[in-house]
Amino acid sequence: MKIRRIGIDTSPDNTAFLLRTGNGYSPEQFQALRKIEIGDGSVTILATLALVDDTGLLGKGEIGLGEQAFRRLGLPEGTKVSFRQAPVPHSLEHVRRKIDGDSLDDNDIREIIEDIAAFRYSPMEIGAFLVACASFMTTQETLALTRAMADAGRRMQWAADIVVDKHCIGGIPGNRTSMIVVPIIAAHGLTMPKTSSRAITSPSGTADTMEVLASVDLAEDKLIAVVEQEHAVLAWGGRVNLSPADDILITVERPLRIDTFEQMVASILSKKIAAGSTHLVVDIPIGPTAKVRSQREAIRLRKLFEYVGHKLGLVLDVVFTDGTQPIGRGIGPVLEARDVMAVLRNDADAPADLRERSVMLAGRILEFDPALVGGRGYARAMELLGSGQALAAMERLIDAQGRRKEVLKPGEFHHEICAPHEGVVTMIDCHVIARIARLAGAPMDKGAGIDLLRKVGERVRADEPLYRIHAHSEDGLGYASELALATSGYLVTP
Repeated sequence: MKIRRIGIDTSPDNTAFLLRTGNGYSPEQFQALRKIEIGDGSVTILATLALVDDTGLLGKGEIGLGEQAFRRLGLPEGTKVSFRQAPVPHSLEHVRRKIDGDSLDDNDIREIIEDIAAFRYSPMEIGAFLVACASFMTTQETLALTRAMADAGRRMQWAADIVVDKHCIGGIPGNRTSMIVVPIIAAHGLTMPKTSSRAITSPSGTADTMEVLASVDLAEDKLIAVVEQEHAVLAWGGRVNLSPADDILITVERPLRIDTFEQMVASILSKKIAAGSTHLVVDIPIGPTAKVRSQREAIRLRKLFEYVGHKLGLVLDVVFTDGTQPIGRGIGPVLEARDVMAVLRNDADAPADLRERSVMLAGRILEFDPALVGGRGYARAMELLGSGQALAAMERLIDAQGRRKEVLKPGEFHHEICAPHEGVVTMIDCHVIARIARLAGAPMDKGAGIDLLRKVGERVRADEPLYRIHAHSEDGLGYASELALATSGYLVTP
């Protein structure tokens, strides 16, 4: 069979396409080959099989490969390959034992993760593993899972002895501190190769917001060159093969809404270890609509981070922060980028909460520098921000990654949600605000989102605007406004 590239995005799965008839196979044989192994003798991949009835898409003697499968196989179009039914992974026996309530050892978990990273599992089998782990998981299993996930892909190495990073566990809209922290740290001279994900369930991720200003889709050699030149990077992590099993697991976790502390720790720390980090600050926001709702939960999560991190050689500083309301004013890529640059420029009207949190986190990272006098991290961060050195570092970073030529603006369609009566804003529901921003079109439409006009503690008059929804289409504005009118996400107490 000859390879034919099929322009279909099947991310993250490998998918192969075969004509149902005409190649000497019966439909029954096709149905048996749900997972096939494809290769030319030198390289092979595993792919899920899809049958094709349209002869305009494939011809006889051709096997089609979706974009992911074609890229991963790495052979030119037209290359002759063979295929066969893929054997059932032996590690599925370990999954069945986990379902039955057994604890797995390090080798069991390593086999499972290696098979997942090689696309030997179907989504249903991955879901079974995740649900079984969500039922119970020991700290030793969490450690083994983290180590196996980090080892399953590429591990980056840097010349610096100290390689710093930060991670917020998420759930707080507008919390775009990384884009302020990274240039502060770069201006100081520490190495901070910050690879971030795109948004999955939030209105924007760090990569989505940075993309408003510069290219984030950097090939590995480009990413390394930027770090060597600027001490830092703010890039999308999807182009480098860091903890690939985690990316696969996430695609199943999200629809099932599985987000246990154990899986969260394994996901975050495996990515940081694979990225070459040696020192890490973890931000855990606590609030009634955040991922972590109480101090007790936060302490349990902190201890798990510390246990796994220290076992794997990471120096960790876990910080509890206020998660009771969104950070900054903008929610959505363009609006968040506006806030970030306002803080870096030291604008008088820059969001004070975003500035203060960013400086605090940068200060905690700077405390890792043995050359800095203990306790001076915060003051040093303030100095670098206030003097304009952080802004200069950000401008150099944008140019090094590739400055965006087009200036993106907030969506031209907008609608204001107003206070139902006079009173004080006593609560903002982070989850509802995020949903409204996503319905407006964020993060795919960069200018879509929400501009917060009032925050918790502020007094408002009846019919005074609480926030403004931006969208690039009337439909997006309509969907978001409909939800906002049903449940605004704000509680105004008389």
